[in-house]
Amino acid sequence: MGVPAELADRPLAEQHEYLRSRFSRRSVIRGGAVTLGAVAGGAFVPGAALAAAPTAAPAGGPATEHVDGALVAPFGRHLSYGTDPRTEMTVSWQVPAPVKDPYIRIGAHAGELSRKIPAEVRALYTPAGVGTSADHTQYYVHARLSRLRPGRTYYYGVGHRGFDPASPRFAGTIGTFTTAPSRAESFTFTAFGDQGVSYHALANDNLILAQGPSFHLHAGDIAYADPSGSGQTTDTFDARTWDQFLAQTETVAKSVPWMVSYGNHDMEAWYAPHGYGSQEARFAPPANGPDPKNLPGVYSFVHGNTAVISLDANDVSWEIPANLGLSGGTQTTWFEGQLKKFRAHGSGIDFIVVFFHHCAYCTATSHASEGGVRKEWVPLFDKYTVDLVINGHNHVYERSDVLKGDRVTKELPIGGTAYPETDGVVYVTAGAAGKSLYSFPVADTYAGHEKDVDPFASYVTQADGSKKPVTVDWSRVRYTDYSFLRVDVRPAAPGRTATLTVRGIAETGAEIDRFVVARRVRH
Repeated sequence: MGVPAELADRPLAEQHEYLRSRFSRRSVIRGGAVTLGAVAGGAFVPGAALAAAPTAAPAGGPATEHVDGALVAPFGRHLSYGTDPRTEMTVSWQVPAPVKDPYIRIGAHAGELSRKIPAEVRALYTPAGVGTSADHTQYYVHARLSRLRPGRTYYYGVGHRGFDPASPRFAGTIGTFTTAPSRAESFTFTAFGDQGVSYHALANDNLILAQGPSFHLHAGDIAYADPSGSGQTTDTFDARTWDQFLAQTETVAKSVPWMVSYGNHDMEAWYAPHGYGSQEARFAPPANGPDPKNLPGVYSFVHGNTAVISLDANDVSWEIPANLGLSGGTQTTWFEGQLKKFRAHGSGIDFIVVFFHHCAYCTATSHASEGGVRKEWVPLFDKYTVDLVINGHNHVYERSDVLKGDRVTKELPIGGTAYPETDGVVYVTAGAAGKSLYSFPVADTYAGHEKDVDPFASYVTQADGSKKPVTVDWSRVRYTDYSFLRVDVRPAAPGRTATLTVRGIAETGAEIDRFVVARRVRH
C-alpha cells in the first residue's frame, strides 16, 4: 500500500502507511467492522461514510446482531451549524452498540415531535494494537436538518428502533437548539482550546453553559485521545477517550452548536493519511471549505453581523510538520476569498472572527509563537482588518496589544478599546480549557493583578524547526490557570458603532480580562 504522491513528504501520511501495513486488511475484516470509509483493494478511502452500522461485533466480543434497541441509549449529543446557521443544523450523537433505523424527531414543543427523520451511522473501528485499547468500534450518528426557520427554538429527540424519544419512557432525553437569527441581533459566543477529559474540562463546560452562548468555538486539541500529538509511529492512542469526551461535553453541546477546529492532537493516523478520517466520523461541521475531504475542519459561517472562519493550522505548522503542506496552498487562497467576500460592501458583516489551533502570538514556554502561521496568514489578518484571532495550543490565557505584523500599533490595557480599521488586530490564546497548564517566562498579569513587565525574551518557531529568539513587547494579559473566552456581540445601525466585548473568564467565574473591539457600521 502506497501513500499518494502529494502526501508522500508528510510524516502523518508515513505513520498511516506504517499502521496500515502492520495491521493487514485481513486482520481488520476479521474484526467484523470497518473504519469510516471503505477498506477496498487494500486502500483506505476517507470520507466514504457508511449508510448503516455493521451488525457483527469484533472478534472475541459479544454478539450484537440481536441487541434490543430499548437497552441501547444514545449519548454524547453535539450540535453543529450547517452552511446557513439560520436554516440548517446537524445533530450528532453516539450509541455504544449497532442499532437499526436511527432517526431524529423535531418539533416546536417537547410534546409535539415530528415523524422520524432518518439519520446516518458512521462506524469507526480501531483494532487492538493501534494504541492502548483492545478492538473497539464506535458508532456515530448524524442527522442533517434543513429548511428550519431563523431564530427559532426547536425541541428534538434522537432514537432508533426500540428507543423512541417521543415515548413517555424516554421523555427525559429531549433536547433543544436555536437557529441563528435572520437579521443582526445581540448575541454571545464562547471559545477555548485544548480541553480533553478532566474535572477542569467539565467545570469549564458548565460555566460556558451558564453564559447562554449562541455557539461555542473549540480551537483544536479536542479530546486528547492521542496524547503525544506529534504525528509519529510511536504515538500512543486510545480511541475510548472520545467516548468519555462526548459524554462529558454533552452537558452543553446538546444545546449549543459546538464548532470545532483541529489541532495536532486531533490527527489520528490509523484512519486516513491526513489523520482526519476519525474526525469525519465524529463531527459534521459546515462542508463549505476548499476541500472538505482533506480539510474537514476548514469552513465558515455567519451569525448575524459576524462571520466566523475556522482554519487548519496543521497545514502551515513549522513546529509540528506532520501535515505541513496538506492543502498545497488552497486553504490560504480560499481564506483570502472568504475575507474579500465578508469585507465587500453590502455583505452585512461587521466583524470577522478567525479561530484555529497553533498560536500566531504567544509567549508560553511550551510552544510560544508559530512562524508558519505568521508567514502564511498574518499578512491577510492585517490586509483585511480581521477583528479577533482566537488560538489554543498553549495551555494558558494570553492576550496581545493591537498589532500590525509584529509591531504594536496601540497599547490595549484591560478595559480598553481597539478599532481594527485603523489600529490592527488583537490575538487571544485561550488554551486553558482542561488539560495540564503551561507557564510563561515572566509573571502573570490580569484584571486585579496587573504587573508592569519590561519587554522580555520569547521565540518563534522557524521553517527548519529552530526557535528564533525574539523580544516581546506586545503581551498585555497573561493568566496561568483554567479559563475560557466570552464574546458579547452588539450590532448597531448604519453610522453608529458595533462592538465585540471580549472577556477572559477564569474557572472560578472571575473576570481576568476585558476589552472591546469597535467598528463603525457602514452598510
